[in-house]
Amino acid sequence: MKVTCIAIDDEPLALKQMSAYIKQTPFLELVAACQSAFEAMEILRNKAVQLLFIDINMPDLNGMEFVKSLTDRPYIIFTTAYSEYAIEGFEVNASDYLLKPISFPRFLKAADKVKNLIDLTASNRPEDLKATADYLFVKSDYN
Repeated sequence: MKVTCIAIDDEPLALKQMSAYIKQTPFLELVAACQSAFEAMEILRNKAVQLLFIDINMPDLNGMEFVKSLTDRPYIIFTTAYSEYAIEGFEVNASDYLLKPISFPRFLKAADKVKNLIDLTASNRPEDLKATADYLFVKSDYN
């Protein structure tokens, strides 16, 4: 299963690099590359997206304000040159925080973390749980 994502960055070179990283990653599917939060907002109205790679420092509506405005949030990975927003990023439940310049191994580690979270969530849906045995293990102290 592919993880659908959007890359959002007002800097064309950073957006191009992020898009290239996403395309190199077999389990990611780039739905759109946006240069503003407003452009991404329009995409999110029409498509279900699981992950946002988003810059924080953007004109008009910055990435943090945009994420806070979302009612049904996808997973978030902030991509920024500013470390001072990290705590605020995790306060909005960001999955990861990548500091520019971003290396591909670090990008892959963050993307893999989100894929594992999505896989874990999908495997724990009640309709997917099946009874496999007529017994139950109970752990009490060391027994």
